[in-house]
Amino acid sequence: MEQTLTERIASIHPAKVVNDFCITFSTVNGSGSATANNVLLRALFKMGIPVSGKNIFPSNIQGLPTWYTIRVNKDGFLARVERDDIVVAMNPATFTNEIGYLVPGGVLLYSDDIKTPVTRQDIFAYPMPVKKITREMDVPPNLRDYIANMVYVGVLAHLLGIDLDKIHQALDAHFKGKQKAINSNYTVIEASAKWAAANLVKRDGYSVEPMNGTEGYILTDGNTAGALGAIFGGVQFSAWYPITPASSLSESLNEYLPALRKDAETGKATCAVVQAEDELAAIGMVVGAGWAGLRSMTSTSGPGLSLMSEYLGLAYYTEVPLVVWNVQRVGPSTGLPTRTAQCDITSTYFISHGDTEFVLLFPGSVSECFEFGWKALDLAEVLQTPVIVMSDLDFGMNEWMTKKFEYPDTPVNRGKILWEEDLDKIQERFKEEWGRYKDLDGDGIPYRTVAGNHHPRAAYLTRGTGHDEMARYSEEPDVWERGLKRLGVKFQTARPILPKPVIHTMVDASVGIIACGSTDPAVEEARMMLAKAGLKTDYCRVRSLPLDQEVVDFIAAHERTYVVEINRDGQLKQIITLEIPHLCTQLHQVSHIDGMPLSARWVKDQILAQEEK
Repeated sequence: MEQTLTERIASIHPAKVVNDFCITFSTVNGSGSATANNVLLRALFKMGIPVSGKNIFPSNIQGLPTWYTIRVNKDGFLARVERDDIVVAMNPATFTNEIGYLVPGGVLLYSDDIKTPVTRQDIFAYPMPVKKITREMDVPPNLRDYIANMVYVGVLAHLLGIDLDKIHQALDAHFKGKQKAINSNYTVIEASAKWAAANLVKRDGYSVEPMNGTEGYILTDGNTAGALGAIFGGVQFSAWYPITPASSLSESLNEYLPALRKDAETGKATCAVVQAEDELAAIGMVVGAGWAGLRSMTSTSGPGLSLMSEYLGLAYYTEVPLVVWNVQRVGPSTGLPTRTAQCDITSTYFISHGDTEFVLLFPGSVSECFEFGWKALDLAEVLQTPVIVMSDLDFGMNEWMTKKFEYPDTPVNRGKILWEEDLDKIQERFKEEWGRYKDLDGDGIPYRTVAGNHHPRAAYLTRGTGHDEMARYSEEPDVWERGLKRLGVKFQTARPILPKPVIHTMVDASVGIIACGSTDPAVEEARMMLAKAGLKTDYCRVRSLPLDQEVVDFIAAHERTYVVEINRDGQLKQIITLEIPHLCTQLHQVSHIDGMPLSARWVKDQILAQEEK
């Protein structure tokens, strides 16, 4: 007997799906949908349900399609998924495409003024009278397009069972207690929920229920976290030039510094932030401030970092501590400014001409963005070198559920910095005259003085040309080579003090996975999928370069290790191969770049496909 439509859908999709689905909102850039989407995300979070939100937007100002995806998952898996369970379609231009992304048994909510026919027979469709409701609510004509998005908030609240009190709390937080804005939006939400209750017969199986999956967590983005980490790490100077997706990091500094970094007695700010005229000026200021003894940083993305390369070479060779946040996007050239990638790893590790090598940190969560915000400043001063934090758009600009930030667990570490009394002590200790580039401890890291030290022997001339241990100009071949070799020693010293890899194992696993940064959520979920498919894996998340010995040992212990990353050429794998060529045959590339975050299913499928070869 032929199945009915309902029977076909029921056989494909579970009758009841609680706290485990993906919603995508398809709207127009600049239409005000961000407020509605953020309210829904935070309301779900306040219900105790693990969530993440991803904004996929064009690089123009207004008018092109934009998407926002909320993933709800009771088990805490929050990586991108490739198909949608629920689509809210508010953009006629993309309506047909949105329907195609729905899973069988999925849900389509759409504005009823979209006249394109719904052609699929295996989904549940709910039209919404968006314009009618906004007219009835007496919304001013100039605000109707913006507040119209609140209609789908109310309809979804009814269909899914989202607590309206939590929605009101989310509105209150978003509008910072401004009652007029809260009331005007909530009135539309409430009316839309009542309309849905009176006019829609729920036929799909999706719903939410309160749970306790968010205790000890917050919702925020990586750029905000990085800025707060830097503030708690004692940053004293930041210069920047606007660039997507890094701008909000410096904007967050400006937002939080007035409250967190004022001198208690004078009321004056203890950190300066300067918006420079371009990236060259920004990094030049940061190098100067770092040389003068201030904890200094900047934030940028690939194109800006390319411009900064010569100044970074200067800081590397003259051993000036500073921090750069590289919030990666798709390149080369202008590329895709509003899409995510990990395509700057190789270029950044060796950035600038000549024999250079840079310390890179890879945060694997938003809470680690906070941690590396302060830790990078310490490492830069301890090692007297630029430290580059390799975030990306997915972490930097998207909303993630992340563990509450932990206050720095160690005092500020300024490394080998000398003040007046220190200079006399060090000369007595080593029985020789202090020199700016002398390796007195044999670890490649010299002692330094900074501006403000009044000791008569504290001064020296900083130069990017050849110099000896006393900072004197020199073109002698042996002096040049000796200086470069000492810098190499410094990076061997760095290995054991950089953030260690995070390693997770399974009993009887012979296959390893290596990844870094924002691929972590997809990899963790993919490991669960692989285990269900019969392939157990161990996992090593790299958190820094140069490599820690634990990463080398991990690779040596596995017959095959897959290196998962978001770029074309497998850049992390390239660097690992350079460092341990004797193990390179055990490494296998799993890389992909289309501007989107990796999905767990893609990672699983790629590894299984290579295992079958």
